[in-house]
Amino acid sequence: MATDWKAIERKYYMFCVRRQPIVIVRGEGTKVWDDEGKEYLDFTAGWAVNNIGHSNPVIAEAVAEQARTLVQTSNQFYTVPQLELAEMLVENSCLDKVFFCNSGAEANEGAFKLARKYGKQRRNGAYEVITASNSFHGRTLSTWSATGKPHDEDPFLPLPRGFVHVEYDDISAVREATTDRTAAVMVEPVQGEGGVNVPSEGYLAELRQWCDEEGLLLIFDEVQTGLGRLGTLFGYEVSGVEPDVMTLAKGLGGGVPIGAFLAKDHAAVFEPKGEHGSTFGGNALTCAAAAASTRYIIENDITDRAREMGEYLKAGLQRIWDSRDFVTEVRGVGLLLAVELDAEVSAEALTACNERGLLLNAPKPTTIRIMPPLTITKDEIDIGLERLEAGLVEAVNQG
Repeated sequence: MATDWKAIERKYYMFCVRRQPIVIVRGEGTKVWDDEGKEYLDFTAGWAVNNIGHSNPVIAEAVAEQARTLVQTSNQFYTVPQLELAEMLVENSCLDKVFFCNSGAEANEGAFKLARKYGKQRRNGAYEVITASNSFHGRTLSTWSATGKPHDEDPFLPLPRGFVHVEYDDISAVREATTDRTAAVMVEPVQGEGGVNVPSEGYLAELRQWCDEEGLLLIFDEVQTGLGRLGTLFGYEVSGVEPDVMTLAKGLGGGVPIGAFLAKDHAAVFEPKGEHGSTFGGNALTCAAAAASTRYIIENDITDRAREMGEYLKAGLQRIWDSRDFVTEVRGVGLLLAVELDAEVSAEALTACNERGLLLNAPKPTTIRIMPPLTITKDEIDIGLERLEAGLVEAVNQG
C-alpha cells in the first residue's frame, strides 16, 4: 500500500503554506516526477533556486565529495570551499567582501545590520532603510517588516522599527522619504514575489545618484535575480548600476541552502568582535555546492543561455497574449517572467496546468510567475507554452 504523504503532512507538519497536491520524489533537469510516477515540466525551479536544473551532476558530485571530506567546522577556522566561493563571487562582481549565511532572509538581515552600523558611523546615527511597495525580503521579523506590504492587521505586531515603504519605481517618493534618520535604500532590481515588476529605464540609476548625493547605502536584494536569472550573472548588470551592498541566496546553491551578502569596502563596516556571525553560515558542504553551481554558470555561459531562452519564452507568451483577450500583460527579464490575467483565476490556472504536467507559481490572484531552470531547452519551452495556454483557457472558462 502506498504511503499517504499528504496525510502525514496534515498530522505532523506545521501548516504555513497551501501546497499544491503533488508529492515530488525525483527531479532531473527541467523535469520532476511525483510519487505516482507522473512527469511534470518544472517552471518554478524551486522558486528560482535550481538554476542549473534538478539533480545537476556537477552539484551532486561536489556535495558527495565534500561530504566524504569535511562538512562543518564553524567559522572559528579557515575552510577551503568557503574561500574559493568568496573569491569567485567577488572577482566576478563589483563588490569587495562577502559573508555567507543560510538563506535570503539571513542575507537581508546582515545587510540591515551593515546599514545600521554604517548609519551610526557615517550618518550621525541614522538607522532607517527605505524599501519599496510590493517588495519581498523574507519572513523573519525584520525582513517581514522591511517587505513592502500593508502591516496594519499583521498578526506579528509590533514589528521591528526602522523601515519606510515607498512606491516602487518612483524616485520622487524616495527623495521625499529620505530624512536624517535614513541610512540606506533597498530594492530588488526586478521584483519577484511582488509579481515580476520591472522598473522603468533610469530608475536604478536615479537611485544610485540620490544615494551618492545623500551619503546613503544602495542595497540590491538579488536573492531572486542573482546567479543568471535575468540573463546576467547578477541582476545589477542589466542596468549597469552598481550597489554598495548585494544580497544573494536561492540560485547561489543550485538547490543547497546558502545565502550571502556582499559589500564594497566602504560599506563592509563589521569588525571581528562578534558583531555578526553564523554557526552554519559558509560551511564547507554548502560552499562546495555553491562553488560548483556558480562555476558551472560562469564556465558554460549559462547567463547567455538564460537571456536567449528568456527571449524565446517571452515571445511565446506574447503570442498567447495576442490571441487571448484574458491576458492583459506579459512582463519580465531573462527567465523571470509573468503573465497578468484580467480575472482572479491564477490558483485555478495552476491546478489546470498541474493536470497537464506543468508546474507554475502564482504570487498574486491575477498573476502567473514563470521561472524555470536556466538550462531549459526550446523544445521544453514549446511544450510548456502549449500546456500553459490550455490551462489558462480552462481556468478562465471555469471562472
